[in-house]
Amino acid sequence: MEKAYDVPALRRANDILETLADAARPVRAATLAQRTGLSRSTLYLMLETLARMQWIEKRDDGYVVGVGLFELGNAYVRHDTLQAAFREGAGAFINQHNEVVQLAVLDGVQVVYVAREDAHRPVRLVSDLGSRLPAHCCALGKALLASLPDDAVIERLPERLEAVTPRTVTRRAALVRELAAVRASGLAIEREEVAEGLACFAAFVGETPAGKRVAVSTSVPVGRLDARREKQIAMGIVELAAHLRDAL
Repeated sequence: MEKAYDVPALRRANDILETLADAARPVRAATLAQRTGLSRSTLYLMLETLARMQWIEKRDDGYVVGVGLFELGNAYVRHDTLQAAFREGAGAFINQHNEVVQLAVLDGVQVVYVAREDAHRPVRLVSDLGSRLPAHCCALGKALLASLPDDAVIERLPERLEAVTPRTVTRRAALVRELAAVRASGLAIEREEVAEGLACFAAFVGETPAGKRVAVSTSVPVGRLDARREKQIAMGIVELAAHLRDAL
C-alpha cells in the first residue's frame, strides 16, 4: 500500500475551515488555536492569508467562512451541469406539490446537500447546503446506497448503525433488505428517521461526470400526507429524478 502524503499548510487551512464551518457563530482566534493545535504565530499568518483570499471573513470578535469559499463551492454543482436542470425540475415540482426539493451526493457513508429549492410554505429541515447526514437514516442516503451492490454497502457500513431518532434503522442487515426494495421500486421512503414529524421521498438520479452519485428528494410533514398525496409526491420525485438523469 502506497504511503499517503499531504501538504501540512493545506491540512492546517482545512482544519481552520472545518472548525468555522461547524460553528453557528464567529469563532475567536483563541478558540481556533485550541481546536486546531496551531501556534498563535502560525494561526495568525494563516488567518491573514485566508482572509485576503476571502475564504474567511472577520466578523465581530471572530471569524466566519467567507464569500470566496462560497463561490468556489458553487463551482462544484456548476461543473456537474446539474444546477440549471435541478432548478427547472424543482420549480415544476414545487408548483405542483408545494413542497421543498433537495439534491445531494454520496460521500462515503454520508450524504452532502448541494442544492435546495424551497416551497412557498415553511418546513423545519436539517438540509442546509453543505450539511451532512448519515446515509443509512435518510431517504436520500437510501436511494444513493441502493445504487451500490450489497457487498459495497456492507463494506462501508458497520453492523450497528447510529440512531438519529427512535425510528432510525440501526441494523445493517435490515437496511440491506430495505435497499433491495428501493432498487425494485426506484423510490426510497423514510418516516421520522431523521426528524420527528417529517417524511422524506427520494430517487436516485445517476452518476455525474465527476463520478459523484446524486439523488433528489422532498421532505413533507407527516400531517400533510394521506395515501393519495403520498402517491402523487412519490411519482413526482421519480419523474424529477428521470428529468435530472437526462441532464447528466
